[in-house]
Amino acid sequence: MTVFTHAHELIRTIKEVTEEGISMINSEKTTETLAAIGRRSSINPRVGIILGSGLGAVADHIENSVAIPYEEIPYWPRTTAVGHAGRLVLGTLEGVPVVAMQGRVHYYEGYSMDEVTFPVRIFGELGVGTLVATNAAGGINLGYRPGDLVAVYDHINHMGTNPLIGTNDEKWGSRFPDMTYAYDREYIEALENAARDEKIVLRKGVYIAFSGPSYETPAEIRMARAMGADLVGMSTVPEVIVANHMGIRVAAISCVANYAAGIKSEKLSHQEVLDGMARAADSMVRLTRAFIRSMPKRA
Repeated sequence: MTVFTHAHELIRTIKEVTEEGISMINSEKTTETLAAIGRRSSINPRVGIILGSGLGAVADHIENSVAIPYEEIPYWPRTTAVGHAGRLVLGTLEGVPVVAMQGRVHYYEGYSMDEVTFPVRIFGELGVGTLVATNAAGGINLGYRPGDLVAVYDHINHMGTNPLIGTNDEKWGSRFPDMTYAYDREYIEALENAARDEKIVLRKGVYIAFSGPSYETPAEIRMARAMGADLVGMSTVPEVIVANHMGIRVAAISCVANYAAGIKSEKLSHQEVLDGMARAADSMVRLTRAFIRSMPKRA
């Protein structure tokens, strides 16, 4: 046997051991996390909801709910951002079993992408077939105004990384998942119908994600507009990628909390974002409930 053959066999063995180790770690973590959630709630959720900055009010409408603080769930990342309550809420919304994150974690908080997207992995293990992701965003499109709701139909990942980098766990999804329809087209139509029923103006747009936590410069916003982005934020894209990896259908709603950098002369602040979300909270609650109420049944 040649030196080359020895080296090739060694590399293959290391790869197999690494993949087996990754799979075992994932299995142990998810088993412990699922057991902790199962001890608190017997709900088998169909829909997972991620509630962004200032949008936790949606969870207040979940019936027969059980709320679990993140710190009481093994391996669940704790949120440190203002405007994120940090609770997992299980129950029913419009008669549909749901699990909602009342606050998400972000890459800029110092978590790895694996940690940021771990909740979506758990959603998939719980049997969730639909992810509703919400966020607060800056408006790049000059036709948008603070308070507008936008159905995301595509995204640009400008975070400098991808949550699928590393060894792939085949039980969760393929090595190279397709992202052509990362945002389910049938769900976008359902969101539009729900908005029409609720007399809410709903726009459609492309979301670009930067890593943060600093806000973008005016030059970066001009670049993003040239790339075709309508909205900018620091979240959502990692979760959507992982949801697609696991075969979970996605609907995403952005709320324009403020104008992106350079559109107005004022400096940006997180308080401005929270104030904008407070004004739009009622519309977001009504739209989310109407969407779930009329959601296509094959979710």
